[in-house]
Amino acid sequence: MDAQQAADLLDPEAIARADALGLHARYVVEGYMAGEHKSPYRGFAIEFAQHREYSPGDDVRHIDWKVNARTDRLFNKQYEQETNYVANILLDGSESMTYGSGRHTKLQYGKMIAAVLSYLILHQRDAVALGIFDEGMRDYAPRSNSRATLHTLMGRLAAFEGEQATDIARNLHDMALQTPRKGIFILISDFFDEEEAVMDGIQHLRFGGHEVIVFHTLDPFEMEFPFNGLVEFEGLEKIPKILTRPAEIRRTYQREIESFQRRIREGCEKNRVHYVRVDTSKPLARVLSDYLSFRLRTAKGKQH
Repeated sequence: MDAQQAADLLDPEAIARADALGLHARYVVEGYMAGEHKSPYRGFAIEFAQHREYSPGDDVRHIDWKVNARTDRLFNKQYEQETNYVANILLDGSESMTYGSGRHTKLQYGKMIAAVLSYLILHQRDAVALGIFDEGMRDYAPRSNSRATLHTLMGRLAAFEGEQATDIARNLHDMALQTPRKGIFILISDFFDEEEAVMDGIQHLRFGGHEVIVFHTLDPFEMEFPFNGLVEFEGLEKIPKILTRPAEIRRTYQREIESFQRRIREGCEKNRVHYVRVDTSKPLARVLSDYLSFRLRTAKGKQH
């Protein structure tokens, strides 16, 4: 981080934005925990450790029924937290992400997703790295498992503004080459880019043994196209302005955007990548719930 970036993050307004982002992340996480009446961390990075004979009062959910069938005795599974879990969060900070029809732009919502996940991971004592990219990697915080880095991450997220076109594939290939250690890559983007090239980048990460999770972040107006009358649409990322009557093309547009989402989802599923579609008008806690329930299912799958 150069002197100018450091100065930007020390600006009082930037500090206030970072504090607000951090507090929001904490509010979402703690609110989710309170609603579930249990720690969401159970599904994050847990590995089976050993069996212990069942004692009255133990949680019956942890009984290993396969062992019971073989031995006719009750044993509980015991788990331990992994200590080498590394999450690489990549946020698309391109100009198309600055669109928003409601309270949040896609970029702002993506920042909140990144903030919440960073908060969770660091408070679980695992490591997180954060990259914000457009055509290239514009800001990158190397992996750290120190909670003291949380405010720095919030500051970097809050200070970033999207202005450039994107090249998702280039950034994914670069990260695949630069990250030999297996981990998890969390990609937050609207995926308005060359789809085939993006999937090649995802395949590169998967080939390296990384788990990849995609948060496909879209604004509801992009999905519904509810505009009426004669509308001039201002292009982003070097796309020219377009003057049209939305009512005349709405059905065709909706079919195309649905097809686009389906292609991204199917491409992810083909590469065994978990796909989460994010509607920026929906509560962030719902997105968090989908992600954590996936991590819990993944952990259970590894235990059997």
